Order: sequence, then C-alpha cells, then structure tokens
Amino acid sequence: MKILVTGGLGYIGSHTVVELLSEGHEVIVIDNLNNSKIEVRGKIEDISNKSFELVIGDVNDSKVLNDIFESNEIEGVIHFAAHKAVGESVDHPVMYYHNNISGLISLLGVMDKYKVSNLIFSSSCTVYGATQDLPVTEKNDIQLAESPYGTSKIICEEIIQDFTRHKPMKSILLRYFNPVGAHPSALIGELPLGVPNNLVPFITQTAAGIRKELTVFGDDYDTVDGTCIRDYIHVVDLAKAHVKALDYSVSMNNSVDVFNVGTGKGNTVLEVIQAFDKVNNLSLPYKIGPRRGGDIEQIWADTTKVNDVLGWTASYGIEDMMKHAWKWQQSLSQD
Repeated sequence: MKILVTGGLGYIGSHTVVELLSEGHEVIVIDNLNNSKIEVRGKIEDISNKSFELVIGDVNDSKVLNDIFESNEIEGVIHFAAHKAVGESVDHPVMYYHNNISGLISLLGVMDKYKVSNLIFSSSCTVYGATQDLPVTEKNDIQLAESPYGTSKIICEEIIQDFTRHKPMKSILLRYFNPVGAHPSALIGELPLGVPNNLVPFITQTAAGIRKELTVFGDDYDTVDGTCIRDYIHVVDLAKAHVKALDYSVSMNNSVDVFNVGTGKGNTVLEVIQAFDKVNNLSLPYKIGPRRGGDIEQIWADTTKVNDVLGWTASYGIEDMMKHAWKWQQSLSQD
C-alpha cells in the first residue's frame, strides 16, 4: 500500500516508517520539522535499506496536502503530526488546541476529497483521565482530561467518530500508553528539542551530564513508592502495532475501532530510574519535587483486545527500553 505518514520524522513516526518500509509498503512522509530533524530521513533509510518520499510541510496547509494527494494514489494515512507533551500543554493550551485539532480537520477534508478511507490515528491513554478502573480497557469511560493535550485527543477522537458516521471511512484509534526507548540500532530515537518534557529523555540527558539532576514530580501519591505509575511501551513495539492496525483496517467495514497499546504492566517513576541504573550500571542523580500539573496518579492498559484482534503483543521489557534509550543518548553525544 502507498501510505501517507504525517509527522513521519518524529519519534514514533520515524520508527513506524521503518516498520512500514520493512513490510513492503510505499511511504510518503509530511513533516514540518518543528520537533524533528531532516537527518532522520537518512537514518530511516539506513535501517530499512529503502527510500521514501519526504515533503517538508504542515498538515494545516491544505494546499500542501492537496498536492500530495493529487500526485499520489494514497491508500491509507497514519496521522502522528501533533504536539504531545502534557506539561507543555498546561502552559500553552491554545497552541495545543489549534495545532492538534485543526491539523486533523485539514487532513480529513483532503482525505474526503480524494476518497481515501483508511486512517490510523495517534491517540493517547490521557483520554481516560484520572480513571480508578484499572487496568484500563477500551470500554472505560472517556473522562474529563487532566490536561489540554488530553482534551485535544478527546476532541480529535470525537471528530473522527462523527466523520466516520457520515463518510465511508475505516478509522482506527490507537490509544498509546507511554512510548519510550529507541531503535536497537541507535540510529533513531526520541529527539526532544530544548528541555525534555518526558521522563526518559530527561533521565538519559541527566546521565549524559547535559542536565544536573532529574526532578521526580511528587512522591506522595498512593502507589508502592509514592511516585506516578505508567505503562511504558517500547517505541519499536508501538510502531509495529501501527502496521498491524493498518493491515486490519483494510478488512474493516466502514467504522471506527479503538485499541489500547501498552504492555499491560505499570512501573513507577522510581522503578524506571532503578531499571535504568541497573541495566546501564549507573547511578542517576535525582531529587523529589512537587507534583506537576496535569499528571494523573496511575494508569496501565488491559491489552487483551489488541492482543486478540490485531495479533500484536509487546516484546520488550522495561530494562530493554532503558538499555536502548541510553544507547541512543550515547550515540547523540558522539555526533
């Protein structure tokens, strides 16, 4: 299939492009380079030993999208292009609403015009809010989000649900839990521009001496060690889930389906730090700070549906994730 990947040079997007190319798909990437670098293209091609078309542009620019669809027989779209940091969204809510929601609307308009029906949407477990019903299944209620990022994902999901009711669309919403790690080759990985908003890049940058110490936001939660619990998933496993979802979408009737994508196991922040120290033989400097706005106490996935319907399971554990994340950080230090 010929697949358009929006945000395909970003963290999850780049790993997904590798998997798509490896499975024989033809790929076109659109990326505005706001949170990625052009050099990632060559790294993807080095890993896959295959090339792909790259368009530097923004999904909010309907002319750029029209040109892509006019020039290519696009058969499916995987939509990553969005801002994605919970903490940043609390500080800059309007930026998140505008970018994440209007980008999707622009994309759907062009997909409708060119009769492209297969859509894989990058959603998030943040749509479940501060749920107490754990582990989280796809039947859990969508709750009031704890951050503008989460709100933007809920609205985007509602738009896709509504759009699919009225148009011939086969849409899959993948609700990610917490993607971490890097490609085992250390050629691609998470590349935050500026101060990281997510835990693992802050861990690796602290270990590399770029940051003085890591701040753990709160140790007074009702968890085993007082720190937040998340379901961390290796980015390569997550990328493979997109390929499985794409394959499944082809056989769907016009409808929307939803899948949680995680490991089904939660780890506290301190457990992640301990796993990083253990597998890399390091001792990370950290301090306990106050709670951070927008963070929920604990969440992890029930992965029964994605395992059974898509035939996908996570293959990497938390120590693999920390090993590959550190290998990636070390490769950056050598560049």
